[in-house]
Amino acid sequence: MRTIREEILLTLADAVIIIIFFFIGLWGFGVWHDEWSGYNSSWNISDGVCNVAVASINGDITTIYGSTTTEDEMTGPKTNADDVLAFLRDAEQDPDIFGVIVRIDSLGGTPVASELIADALKNFSLPTVALIREFGTSGAYLAATGADTIIASPFSDVGGIGITFSYLENWEKNSKEGLRFVSLASGKYKDYGNPDKPLTADERVLLERDLKIYHDQFIKEVAENRNLSVEDISKLADGSSMPGELALQNKLIDATGNQETARAWLAEQLGMGDEEIIFCE
Repeated sequence: MRTIREEILLTLADAVIIIIFFFIGLWGFGVWHDEWSGYNSSWNISDGVCNVAVASINGDITTIYGSTTTEDEMTGPKTNADDVLAFLRDAEQDPDIFGVIVRIDSLGGTPVASELIADALKNFSLPTVALIREFGTSGAYLAATGADTIIASPFSDVGGIGITFSYLENWEKNSKEGLRFVSLASGKYKDYGNPDKPLTADERVLLERDLKIYHDQFIKEVAENRNLSVEDISKLADGSSMPGELALQNKLIDATGNQETARAWLAEQLGMGDEEIIFCE
């Protein structure tokens, strides 16, 4: 017959075994649930067949809106830079992804958001190609310069290197409608640039000072990213844009073409055949 001590030890052993199997089962269920719920797929870009991640930059580039591309009835589509960065991180972690193509149809956006995307592309460990289709101007062009190569349609609009603070003044219209702007600010310039009040000469000086600083930084970053001189980019930085062919002549892009051109470039970089490059679309 078993002693009480033996009975206790056997009971404890059974309890330990039950606990171990419980946690093994719980872990297995968690893995199964994550796979089927899509939790783990948040970073899994490839379906096991495609090998090039496709990111999109459409409309205004910003850091405000919560999804990669959203449609606003008043202002049109917007691209959140933070979501593009998250997508690039996921692509970099996916072992089945060998490169990234960024398809651009954008007239620009905020400088910081555009710079974030450019820097993320510069630091990306896999081959990256920016494909400008309709538009790749202003901040969108800055974002594109972070890629290893830029390809643009010959019919595209490229460049637009410059900064604008322009806005529509309302104060005369308000005055005619009997509306009067009441300034209650803690500092002389706290409400400068408000469209409901006239812009003073001193305020204009401040805005133009900032414009020059941002403009010079824009030129510097494009020159650095494109391996061109500041002098060369300065000659093009009058805010105007140009067709893809002219952008190629001015070294703002590396080639004119389409997605098949990008496929061929990626194939060459990866030492693969064109037919082996499959976009994750």
